Amino acid sequence: MFIQTEVTPNPATLKFLPGRVVIETGTEEVLSQADAAGRSPLAARLMAVPGVTGVFFGYDFVTVSKDGPDWQHLKPAILAGLMEHFLSNDPVMLAEGEGTAAPDGEEFFEERDAGTVATIKELLETRVRPAVAQDGGDITFRGYRDGTVYLNMRGACAGCPSSTATLKHGIQNLLRHFVPEVEAVEAVEAA
Repeated sequence: MFIQTEVTPNPATLKFLPGRVVIETGTEEVLSQADAAGRSPLAARLMAVPGVTGVFFGYDFVTVSKDGPDWQHLKPAILAGLMEHFLSNDPVMLAEGEGTAAPDGEEFFEERDAGTVATIKELLETRVRPAVAQDGGDITFRGYRDGTVYLNMRGACAGCPSSTATLKHGIQNLLRHFVPEVEAVEAVEAA
């Protein structure tokens, strides 16, 4: 098994490409050993590596975030954990009801803004999320109120030094262009 790695715009995050599907649909993020133990055997294995602070799963990639040690020290242990996991044929995520976490919380917006929100969500799905997935991250809609769009940044996007530029110059300009009601875009934590 050959696992490729790619740098991301976030120096504290590295993208691993195992050459196979990681999760079929959606994305998953694990930010603690306790959370990993109840949801994902692979995340638990990776979170056990000293210095690993987060694991994010996309369709065909795993993004790992760290603090402290250099990648040259962490990368061999992470690659070994990925290889062992995929060769064992263990599931990446446990089945629904075996400890799967609750959803990120409820979206918020006024009913009168439903059309605007639908357009925002479509733009995020078709133009924004595929682009940030290339960098090992994800951006999801959280809410819309008084002209401001609230987004949750995950994986390599969370804590990335260029995330403010991505939000303000990229996503905000895109949404303003297609949805004149949008005045600003803000990052929020998952509920």
